[in-house]
Amino acid sequence: MSTRRRVGLATAAVAALALTAGCGSSGNQGATTPTTDTVQPAGQGTSDYGSSGSAGDGGGYGQAGGDEGKEAAAGPSAGELALRQADELGPIVTDAKGMTLYRFDKDTPKPPKSNCSGSCATTWPPVPADGAEAPAGIDKSALGSVARADGTKQLTIGGWPAYRYAKDTKAGDTKGQGVGGTWNALAADGKKAGAQEPADVSVFPHPDLGEILVDGKSRTLYRFNKDSAWPMKFACNDACLETWKPAKPADRSKLTGIPEELITTVTRPDGIRQLAVDCWPVYWFTGDKQPGDINGQGKDGLWFAVSKEGKKITSTPEG
Repeated sequence: MSTRRRVGLATAAVAALALTAGCGSSGNQGATTPTTDTVQPAGQGTSDYGSSGSAGDGGGYGQAGGDEGKEAAAGPSAGELALRQADELGPIVTDAKGMTLYRFDKDTPKPPKSNCSGSCATTWPPVPADGAEAPAGIDKSALGSVARADGTKQLTIGGWPAYRYAKDTKAGDTKGQGVGGTWNALAADGKKAGAQEPADVSVFPHPDLGEILVDGKSRTLYRFNKDSAWPMKFACNDACLETWKPAKPADRSKLTGIPEELITTVTRPDGIRQLAVDCWPVYWFTGDKQPGDINGQGKDGLWFAVSKEGKKITSTPEG
């Protein structure tokens, strides 16, 4: 066995031993040992869009002729944007119909400028700024617009002009990801989706509840009033676990916006290791489908989202 391999195994062993202290011992529900994890105006632009094919190979959002000096027909309004969890990319921005929005490396965000026109804009239809609305998880101030050469206004996110991809034919498609080495799905702040490894636990800015905690897949984390942190008690068992899933333990080195000391791991009576925040076991709700969903908030008067301070949030969204 190589020295590097031996060092790696030793490090893993030390990390495992570090999981034996934390919220305190339990007197309830069998062996429930809590542990700690170490855890502005655009120029005329160009038709250069990388290796994305010709202007005529991607039907979809309004075909234009191959004339490099003309803009392609504008695509439909984005409507209320959404964040969707995409495999390997994390949360990505989509339009109201679930179509992925992209950014182009040859554009600029400061000042916003689109360098995709002509046949490029046929393959990558610019997203109109009019009618675009920010959803939960996207700061309203991140949305803007840039004037294109034809006078239309294109949506920007974090300063980056937003596009759809003509070869994406249904909601959830991400066929434009990585095309030509210059096209990437948009993250909520305008950065490239998947550019950074997602945090195991992070803070999500929800417009109704404020800053709430989410797991590595951007799912809202909830506390159950019938559980307890001291002494440790798990009241969600059996059929309850079909709806409320124990959140996976977090690596303390992969946290964003939350103090490390609030993050621990507890072991359930069935042996499953579960994430705990401020010593409370936390769960995600199977009724939440997209990042920012809080369908479990206030459920049965017992389930509540968790703040970045580790406290339960008892307010409920209006409507």
